[in-house]
Order: sequence, then structure tokens, then C-alpha cells
Amino acid sequence: IIHLNNTFFVSFTFIKSEMLSALTHSLLLLLAVTVCASDAQTNNSSVNKQQQQQRSTWEEPIKFSTKIKDSCTMVVSGAGDYTRLRVSCKGLSQGQTPGRSYYCDFQGKPSLCRAYSLNPRHYFTQMMWELRKLSHACQGPKIYRPHMCKKYADEAQMTFLTSWPKTPAPKPSKPVQETRKQVVPAQTKPVTTPKLVKLQLGKVPQPRKTTPKPVKTTTEQPDSSASQLASEYCWQSLHGFCTYIISWFQN
Repeated sequence: IIHLNNTFFVSFTFIKSEMLSALTHSLLLLLAVTVCASDAQTNNSSVNKQQQQQRSTWEEPIKFSTKIKDSCTMVVSGAGDYTRLRVSCKGLSQGQTPGRSYYCDFQGKPSLCRAYSLNPRHYFTQMMWELRKLSHACQGPKIYRPHMCKKYADEAQMTFLTSWPKTPAPKPSKPVQETRKQVVPAQTKPVTTPKLVKLQLGKVPQPRKTTPKPVKTTTEQPDSSASQLASEYCWQSLHGFCTYIISWFQN
């Protein structure tokens, strides 16, 4: 009996350990399946969210008004590896005259920007903030750099492609320089007014006594031979010196 009991106890212990091992294996397998299913669901949800954001960006146009109240619409589409944007605008009608209509296309690879992949609609919303500051939505910068992708290269930005109708960019007008002749005032000679002599009553102005100046009488002496030679052969400035030298030699 004791032998049978020992045999039964050993068999029961072995069966119990096998059952625990199988149960543990099943639990681990169930846990692995649960984790894989959770990861797959998370990946699918992120992909679906990204597709939903991209679909909302491409299917729901962004509307805005320009500085002069032109009604504009931004529509995003794909063109191979590029993303294309069309901005269509229509102006206000004035009486019976319909408002102007125009559009322009932009193209780029904003998907190179990591922030764009997380929220593409906000990228074009930031671009719209710049467009609505203009009077003409198609006569702005050639390259738009939204703040969220400003540090990226030009390839990742939306670049101007074409427009309709083709309107050349207005050139800055040169200021007209008016040539004004300066009027020089004519020089007028000062008018000399005669001085009035104030006369005091009871006093008669007495004439000034003028004393005759002595007249110097010059006696002309005949030129000597030395003076004549000096006047003939010397300069006038050296006339006295030459006269002295000639008279000295003559003596």
C-alpha cells in the first residue's frame, strides 16, 4: 500500500508540473499575441490619422480674404513626388462690372520637413497668413517659408510656378527729379541818399577857411650824356644805376 501511495504521489506531482508548464506557455503566447495586436492597432491608427490629416488638407480647401477683400481658396493636390498648391481668387464686383478673377500655382516638397508630416494643414495655414496680407495673392514672394519649416532648404518650400492671367510684377517707379532753376535775385545797387545837414536855429554855418598849398616848382635840367646813354642802353628800372656807372667811367 505504501508503495502504491508513493507511486501515485510521484505521478500526481509530475502531472501537476506538466500542467503548470503548459499553462505558463499558453499565458506567454497569449501575452505575445496581445502585444503584437496592440502594436499593429497603434501603427494602423497613426497611419489612419496621417491619412486623415492629409485627406483633410487635400479635400477641405483653406479659404481667406486678401487685403482688398478678394475671396481666395487654397487647394492642395499631389503631382508625383511634389505637392502642388493652387490659390484661386475672385474680387468684388463693382456695380455691373464683375470682379477680377485670377489664380496661381505653387510647387514643392514640404514632406521633407518633419513638422509638415505631423500636421500638413497647419503648414498651409501659416502660408495663408502671409497671403492674406497682400492686395494681390499672386504677386507676393516667389518662395514661401512657413515658420514650422523655415530652417529647411528651398526644395522643401512652396515655390511659385505659374499664374493666370500673366501679370508682370510691378517695377519700382523711379522718382521724377524736377529740375528747378534757382532764381538769382538781381543785385541792386545801394541807393545813396544825400545827407541832410541839420541846422540849428540862430546859428549860421560858417565856411571853412582853405589855405592855398604851396606849389612846388620843378626846374627841368637838360639830360647829361650819361643819362642819355643810360636811357638808350639800359632798362628803365635800371636807369639811375646805369647813369651813375656811366658818369663814373666818364669822370
